[in-house]
This record gives sequence, C-alpha cells and structure tokens, in this order.
Amino acid sequence: MEKQTIGDRAFGIVNFLLLCLILVIVIYPLIFVLSASISNPELLLKGEIRLLPKEITFEGYAKVFKNNDVMRGYLNTFVYTGVGTVINLMMTTAGAYALSRKNLYGRNVITALLIFTMFFSGGMIPTYLVIKDLHMLNTIWAMVIPGAISVYNLIIMRTFFQTSIPNEIEEAAHIDGCSNLQTLFRIVLPLSTPIIAVMVLFYAVSHWNSFFDGLIYLTDRKKFPLQLILREILIQEDVADMDATMAESVVQQAMSVEGMKYALVVVANIPVLIMYPFVQKYFVKGVMIGSLKG
Repeated sequence: MEKQTIGDRAFGIVNFLLLCLILVIVIYPLIFVLSASISNPELLLKGEIRLLPKEITFEGYAKVFKNNDVMRGYLNTFVYTGVGTVINLMMTTAGAYALSRKNLYGRNVITALLIFTMFFSGGMIPTYLVIKDLHMLNTIWAMVIPGAISVYNLIIMRTFFQTSIPNEIEEAAHIDGCSNLQTLFRIVLPLSTPIIAVMVLFYAVSHWNSFFDGLIYLTDRKKFPLQLILREILIQEDVADMDATMAESVVQQAMSVEGMKYALVVVANIPVLIMYPFVQKYFVKGVMIGSLKG
C-alpha cells in the first residue's frame, strides 16, 4: 500500500466529516417524523419533541387506517403506480431498443427531437386541452398516459443497450433466424435486468409521489391518489372524516390533525422505503450509465 501524505489524510478526514454531516442532515428528519408519529400530539404542539418519541401512542395510525379517503387514496396510488410503471417500461423499452439499432434510418434526428422536448414543451394549458379533447379527464389514463415516456430514462436505457449488449450476440441471433422482436425478448431483455430495475425504481417512485396530475385532471374525490389526500391534510388541514360527530375544541382538533399528519407521512413512504434497498445497486449503476455516456 502506498503511504498517504498529510494532504491525503486531511482530505480523507474532511470527506469523512462532510459525509457524517450529510448523514445527520438526511437521517434527522426521518427519525423526527417517525418519533412524532408515535408521540403525544399535545407535546408536538408544545414543541417538546426533538428526536426521540415521548408518551408513545398509536392514535395517529389508528385514525389513518380508519379514514376512508386515505385508504381509498392508498389503493388508487397502487393502481396508478402499477399500471403506469408497466406502460412506462413497455414504451421506454420499445423506444430505447429501436434507437439503439444502428440500422434505424433517421435515429439521430428522432433522438434530437426527443431531446428537444426535454427543454421545451407545450405548457400546462395546451396539455390540459389535449387531455380534455381525448376524453381522459377524471380517468386513470390522465394519470398514466401523459408521462408514459421520460426522455431522460429513454436515453439511459438506449445507452445501456448500446454499451452493455454485445453486437455479436444479436448478430448471432439474427443468423439463427430471430426477428427484431424475438431478439429483444429472448436476448436483450434477459441481459438487461439492471437497467429494468432502474427504470422500475425511477418510474414507480415518480408515480407514487405524483399529485400534480391528479390535482389538475381529477375532480372525483374517489379517484384521488394518496399524495393528493396527504396534500389536503398537510396544507389545507382537511379532516372532515375524522371525529366529525364529536364536539372537539379547536386545540383538540389541532392535536388530532397533528398526530395524523406525521403518521400519514410514514405510511405514505413505507412502500418506497421497502423497495429501494432491493434495487439500490442497480440505481447507482443506472445513474452512472446516464452520466458517463451520451
């Protein structure tokens, strides 16, 4: 091993301290939200919760799971995320594979046009009018079709196909009589598990956290995604379904809302937190593919 200089050691120490600081900055809000979700709401309002929970209670979680809007929104979000991610994968894979073929006529022009849309778009009002004219307002398709393809993800996947799948394998498949579709399904996709996992993570998290499309295109409350319900509770403090028949004082109502807010934040993020560790290594690889190769 090479002997480290004083400068190398100082650089390593500074990096270590910076990483520790970033870790604290990232992990403190997570621990605080979790602690707040199981602490006495009265102590939350008084500002007595700093890190660890006090007077543990699960009343907030009980109210979350008793709230019909929350449970319906949870189910809607699972549907939007599942259907949307499947559509995203199908269209992104088809587009990326086609653009990765050197014999595709005009692929550079097509790629340039796609990249153009990353910088310029029609805007919110024209997009809304298109969705309206297609009769997709207040339907699931308004949540999954407009964002069916992310150009950034398309370029990442195209780059993976170009750099990680040897041309010789595909040429051998064509010699054996495989069509382009057969080559895609029998050769390319089985070798593309890392990038598929990256795309699933990117698209699923995007759908799970999406609320703006629902805010614009949905009017039926029964079709609202979870994030839209969460927005109402966090910002508008809409708690019509909670203890509506009980004559509570303003302070008691505020305590009820405060406890549910943090519990709902935890519940809303559990699926993503569970999924991420399983695809984390693929996530890093996908980011590196997109950042190092054009």
